[in-house]
Amino acid sequence: MSTTNSGVRTPATEPDLLYSEEEEALRAAVRDLLGDHCAPESVLARIESDTPHDRALWKLLADGMGLAGLLIPEELGGQGATHREVAVVLEELGRSMAPVPYLASAVTATEALLACEDAELLRDLASGRVVAALAVGLHRAPGAAFPTARLEGGALHGEFTGIADAAAADVLLVPADDGGLYAVNADAARVAPQISLDLTRPLATVSLTGAAGRRVGAAQPAVRRALTAAAGLLASEQLGVADWSLTETVRYLKERRQFNRPVGGFQALKHRLAQLWLEVVNLRAAARAAADALATGVDTEVAVAVAQAYASPVAVHATEEAVQLHGGIGMTWEHPAHLYLKRAKADSLAHGTAGAHREALAALVDLQAP
Repeated sequence: MSTTNSGVRTPATEPDLLYSEEEEALRAAVRDLLGDHCAPESVLARIESDTPHDRALWKLLADGMGLAGLLIPEELGGQGATHREVAVVLEELGRSMAPVPYLASAVTATEALLACEDAELLRDLASGRVVAALAVGLHRAPGAAFPTARLEGGALHGEFTGIADAAAADVLLVPADDGGLYAVNADAARVAPQISLDLTRPLATVSLTGAAGRRVGAAQPAVRRALTAAAGLLASEQLGVADWSLTETVRYLKERRQFNRPVGGFQALKHRLAQLWLEVVNLRAAARAAADALATGVDTEVAVAVAQAYASPVAVHATEEAVQLHGGIGMTWEHPAHLYLKRAKADSLAHGTAGAHREALAALVDLQAP
């Protein structure tokens, strides 16, 4: 970004990949809070319970720190921040594996409502007291077709699968066959848990049988905007997952000793860690570029496609290395490494696979394969 003489920020020719002082301060505050309230053992205990979402932690993040309304304008009760700040929050949530519906509500649903300009629900989301979920499967990529509900006599009928964090939602945003996006009270829907690989972000099937809804806007542009932002910012969460995996693995290998020397001193492991470090650094650049593009509106689709084409393989590789290089302890249920591996694997399918984004990128820059 560059700054004019009047102090107004304007898009630069190159994306700003650096963190500002304000973003680093936000990171420190979020990391401190998560360090106090989201220890690995508490996450492990929660996912084995009937209440995988940590509502107390969500209240601290959303209500206490105002993070639920980062993307919402100040006049609607939000913070009026940009996607860059949201990306920093998602990095920290990825590092801690926090079981909160931040991506679903504060990003995906919020972006859909911003596209619809629905002030009423945006105020509710900004307060943090209402959680919303877009009834589009987590696996759907930006621009992909998505199922719609059948609208009959003003009531909605249909079933949607793979809806992330639907169990925590108070409001569901449902696309309908008349082209509209409808806000439906979650109590009017049947939300059935699905078997999920990543238990910190549970999926559900949402069924509507004559549910009442309020039309908030047009579905197609709202869903496209929401999924584009979600895909781009998901790369920051994947960065947090990969960075934790690398950091913890390096720390462990410095402490673990074999043949009377630290395991990390063996050359073969040094090479593996060096390669992983390079991948994580490149992932950071791609994720920051996507966040900056979403904030400025410059080359957004290209930056998002690049970030997601790169993020998934790196996050999966980093978490696989963490499990393997931790040795026997990394294979146990008590160690959190498996949580990060499952999140990385699940994220690799979320909002489009790396292959789907590579195809999208090829079309965007006109470099189609023969």
